[in-house]
Amino acid sequence: MEHITLLLAIVVVTALVFDFTNGFHDTANAMATTISTGAMKPKTAVAMSAVLNLVGAFLSVEVAKTISSGLVNEDGIQPEVIFAALVGAILWNLLTWLVGLPSSSSHALMGGLIGATVASVGIGGVNGGVVVTKVLIPAVAAPLVAGIAAMLAARLTYKAGANIDEKSGRKGYRAGQIASAGLVSLAHGTNDAQKTMGIITLALVAAGALAPGSNPPVWVIVSAGLAIALGTYLGGWRIIRTMGKGLTDLQPQQGFAAQTSAAAVILASSNLGFSLSTTHSCSGAVMGAGLGRKGGVVRWSTATRMFVAWGLTLPAAGLVAAGSELVTRQGDWGVAAVVVFLIASCTAIWFISRRQVVDHTNVNDVDAEGTDEPAGVVTTAIAAVTPPPAGTVTDLKATIPAPAGEDTASTTPAPAATV
Repeated sequence: MEHITLLLAIVVVTALVFDFTNGFHDTANAMATTISTGAMKPKTAVAMSAVLNLVGAFLSVEVAKTISSGLVNEDGIQPEVIFAALVGAILWNLLTWLVGLPSSSSHALMGGLIGATVASVGIGGVNGGVVVTKVLIPAVAAPLVAGIAAMLAARLTYKAGANIDEKSGRKGYRAGQIASAGLVSLAHGTNDAQKTMGIITLALVAAGALAPGSNPPVWVIVSAGLAIALGTYLGGWRIIRTMGKGLTDLQPQQGFAAQTSAAAVILASSNLGFSLSTTHSCSGAVMGAGLGRKGGVVRWSTATRMFVAWGLTLPAAGLVAAGSELVTRQGDWGVAAVVVFLIASCTAIWFISRRQVVDHTNVNDVDAEGTDEPAGVVTTAIAAVTPPPAGTVTDLKATIPAPAGEDTASTTPAPAATV
């Protein structure tokens, strides 16, 4: 019993560490566009997001119930399995943060849980129907729905504001961005904080400290909300840079459309109990809003790297979790070995990240880490057909040498006489 109690404490602490990484990993979902368009100062934006994430954690427990009693069969699941799942999820979160790619913390957690469960009790321990209906289908549908909604919303916004003074319009849309960013933060708290609540609840059930099918205890809700809020406040500046500047260049109108569309999709999924990836929703909305402006483009090379990371999330986290589970089942020394491995890996990633620091002072400096990519085919084609600025034709003519024998003075009109 002492072993179970100690292991359970390790699992709870590790789950809160994951919740913390989830917070700074996903800050970009709510605040990247607000920061990139200048609607809010970076530190102010992440502080507001942290508070609203904490509030959102108390609004619903539907997603937590999906994680704790739907994704895997509780029978036969031991705390070691949950610990191994968290190890896989944390390491994938940190690796994608290091390279500045917005991947899904939710899918990292679920991939880790699936991998550890399969390694422990076999494929029969996973509820395949729940994985398909509440994980895989939303993973594909969320960015598409949010992207289409954001694209249409952006076009509608530009049409509606066509006759509005540009200065006052920008001011109004920035105010709208702040409101919509707050809504996304609230939605993120209702969705992502609950995943940690669900995993801790599952650990409590596995250890016999809680009855199967129970809702998360109050202390679990409070601790998960505080952990994700603290992580959000520290800000995942590398991913904020990619989301705000790396995918597309957004104007306030587009930022407002992207955030409002993403918030609507996330809140709807939370009420239905879908364990939706807020990253997929917000990334899809940003790309959709980028295409919603006439002449707007998406940097597809960055988007492609992001899509690859999305596809690798479930299997990568699952493989690390499965390996961790095989070690932890060896007993106390196995658990200790995995703890040491996790701490060493996190420390190494942190030191590597210090080689090129990204924080609130340079988050919008796209050249610092090469986020400002070379123009792609679409961007180059649009630039080729864009009319040159006024005055360039005359300047160009002056630089072209005249044919031999032709008097350039005779072809150039004399300036008008002044009285």
